[in-house]
Amino acid sequence: MELLPNRRGFLAGASALTLARPALAQGAAGRIVVIGGGFAGATCARAVKGLNPSVSVTLIEPNATFTACPFSNEVIAAMRDIGAQRFAYDGVRKAGVEVVVDMATAVDPAARVVSTRSGAKLPYDRLAMAPGVDMIWGGLPGYDEAAAEKLPHAWKAGEQTLLLRRQLEAMDDGGLVVISAPAYPYRCPPGPYERASLIAWYLKTKKPKSKLLLLDAKDVFSKQKLFQNAWKELYPNLEWVSLSSGGKVVSVDPSTMVFETEFGKHKADVGNVIPPQRAGAIAAAAGATDRSGWCPIDPITFESTLQKDIHVIGDAAIAGAMPKSAFAANAQAKVCAAAMIALLGNGEPREPRLLNTCYSVAGPDYGFSVAGVYRPGKGLLVDVEGAGGTSPIDAPASLRKQEARLANGWFNTITAEVFG
Repeated sequence: MELLPNRRGFLAGASALTLARPALAQGAAGRIVVIGGGFAGATCARAVKGLNPSVSVTLIEPNATFTACPFSNEVIAAMRDIGAQRFAYDGVRKAGVEVVVDMATAVDPAARVVSTRSGAKLPYDRLAMAPGVDMIWGGLPGYDEAAAEKLPHAWKAGEQTLLLRRQLEAMDDGGLVVISAPAYPYRCPPGPYERASLIAWYLKTKKPKSKLLLLDAKDVFSKQKLFQNAWKELYPNLEWVSLSSGGKVVSVDPSTMVFETEFGKHKADVGNVIPPQRAGAIAAAAGATDRSGWCPIDPITFESTLQKDIHVIGDAAIAGAMPKSAFAANAQAKVCAAAMIALLGNGEPREPRLLNTCYSVAGPDYGFSVAGVYRPGKGLLVDVEGAGGTSPIDAPASLRKQEARLANGWFNTITAEVFG
């Protein structure tokens, strides 16, 4: 199903709570601790205080400044400054949340206490975990934490983002950039393809003799036709190799910059390895991950199915059809916040409807999106049939330009809401 621009705008602007507000026990008070200060965690902390100011809310986050992943691909392609990705927690504090700049290192579900690296012990009545993702070092043979200094993943925005940008800037014209995209699941399903597009744009404009090779462990990916149409139109310097064509990378050698697939070897001048991922380490420490490395949750409350009184939101959660995105994390956080307040007051959370709109930018003035609506079903979140869709495949340049502007507008809106 294709979406008209006004329909996409509705999905982008609506909140999960406006569609299905769980029953709230306004008089209930208690202690809620939130681990992780990204789009999920910071949203959840603020939403709790907004719904019931009498609840004590503590946000634990190891970084004094948040660096956003959405639009970080533009930083890699020298289209954007890293400063535009960084946000302080002043707005979160002004909302009444206690922000503790520290790392959560352990959770005792029986005692309901979070321990931190500094030695603090923080008791809770309900714990919301938004730990994001960690790389599975060694999940791709040859790729460990040391290898990431030579073949950056740049899948957590910050120094890795800048490292990959510097490598592209230092590469001689005529060089080969190789990107390795993993199998699902991972943070931001269309992210590798947006990155390939924007690096291809950088090469086209700055180093036109250079080429980009995208080696993929999948045959099908998010927004595939939209990306492939963009590549055909804009980037003859970009080659995508699918799983069935031999694109799955089976090992890398950072000393020689060689990517090995089942069909052959490719020597890169600049290499970007997006490795397999799992929920952030604190989730496993809390006993909230299953054998997949991710966190199973109740789709109505986001409470862990493994640990009572612990909720998991954002990229770490197993959310069924709902993808791992910043928009999804923000929506899940609002539903979770309302559910926690209802549960603190022995109320009954209502079944929610959650939204996700994911924008991608394939070049300056070239954007498109996919949107979906989700509901609980069979213990997961499932698509609401007929409620979502993608940008038109054959859209004119004016609509692509409009969607690129909408993408920027969405980023400015969500970061102002969460951190402003």
